[in-house]
Amino acid sequence: MSINEILEKLYSSFQVYYNIKQENVDPPFAAMAEFHTHDEQYFLVKRAVISEAESCEYVYFAVEECLDSEKLLCLDEAAWSSGMKKVKPHKNHRNTDITLIIVAKEITEDAFTKASKLRHYQSYHLGFQGWSNYRLVAIEQSSGRAAYNRMGKSLKKLVGNILND
Repeated sequence: MSINEILEKLYSSFQVYYNIKQENVDPPFAAMAEFHTHDEQYFLVKRAVISEAESCEYVYFAVEECLDSEKLLCLDEAAWSSGMKKVKPHKNHRNTDITLIIVAKEITEDAFTKASKLRHYQSYHLGFQGWSNYRLVAIEQSSGRAAYNRMGKSLKKLVGNILND
């Protein structure tokens, strides 16, 4: 399966719930997906709001020929900083998650090791105004292997289905 086929399957998996943008995306990313949800609970009438919660997620897709640890760290920093610029904590903010999915022809062993250790987390006003988690998935096209950070393991089934198709 080629890199473009993997990307197309990823895009089609995400486009069900996310808005995917493939043009005018900040470099070094090939595409970006956004998800926003706002939930309200009220009692009898809509003016009697009990609670509100807002969640967002930003997914960055990157394509590399050969991913080494230096390029991995560069993409990691670019995704985290770009996503953090979009966070607007307030009293109804629950979470804003940032995900980086890298598809590479080859990934060095050092990059595989480093990918599982990359972590970012941000709490806003002691968690009363939400938090941000970071997910990372690095997919090697030539072997079909993938590396995940701790939070990125939630995407393991999705990536496995795409690679085993």
